[in-house]
Amino acid sequence: MDRKKFLLSLATLPLAGAAMKLNDLTRITEPFKPTPRMPVLFLGHGSPMNAIEENEFVAGFRKVATELPRPQAILVVSAHWETRGTLVTAMERPRTIHDFGGFPRALFDVQYPAPGSPELAAETQRLVTSATVGLDQSWGLDHGAWSVVKHLYPNADVPVIQMSIDYSLKPEQHYALAKEIASLREKGVLIIGSGNMVHNLGMVAWDKLNESYAFDWAVEARAKMNQSITSGDHSALVNFHGQGKAFELAINSGEHFLPLLYTLALQEKDEQATLFNDKPLAGSLTMTSVRIGKA
Repeated sequence: MDRKKFLLSLATLPLAGAAMKLNDLTRITEPFKPTPRMPVLFLGHGSPMNAIEENEFVAGFRKVATELPRPQAILVVSAHWETRGTLVTAMERPRTIHDFGGFPRALFDVQYPAPGSPELAAETQRLVTSATVGLDQSWGLDHGAWSVVKHLYPNADVPVIQMSIDYSLKPEQHYALAKEIASLREKGVLIIGSGNMVHNLGMVAWDKLNESYAFDWAVEARAKMNQSITSGDHSALVNFHGQGKAFELAINSGEHFLPLLYTLALQEKDEQATLFNDKPLAGSLTMTSVRIGKA
């Protein structure tokens, strides 16, 4: 049923028998009030331990939060939710997912009880026309979402949903799909991509695990990525498969890189991209994060 028919059907209900209150109707037909355009973030989330450790990277997350208007809701595209087809979480109370192993008990004890937003999920589903978006009731918030959002909004008082990464899509299709949800930015929604630009766990220098150190190929890839981001020319990043050996090593599993494309696709002509937390780690990782918005 389309919106017009839905409203007409409501008009035929007896006033006394209509169980739906006015504010419920508003939630369905106009999920979010218009706002000035929200910034967009890509957050290099790194180790799950960043959820409970105090370091320069989580300080960077907290700092950027002070520069943002308060969102009405948050949509996260996390490296850690890959699916066949695109899904969005649509439950009222998403669970905190501890999707990792071998870490201290204290990390598994962390809960991030932010509410969900079925309304935002439905609006996202409506906006995407290039793919069928499913409404998911089982996933929740994985550590790519809660381990960083908890530093932005520690009171867990902003609704959060996740959008999955469809592993069957090509990079350019991810980039195009992201553009379809651009209008959410003008409804108070903070869109966050969460991953790592340079991410090769198989080549981590374990003896330099907490050091700002990068292999030569990681230095090369980081420099080229940063140049593409700050110049606003995203072509090399969308076509990352054709950028040579350094990119092959840096993006050896694309799921941590693809959330960056969801962020970059939302950049408007009057906006600039700025980098923060821009440091390599352990040879084969970078924590580089991006804020997109008006200067």
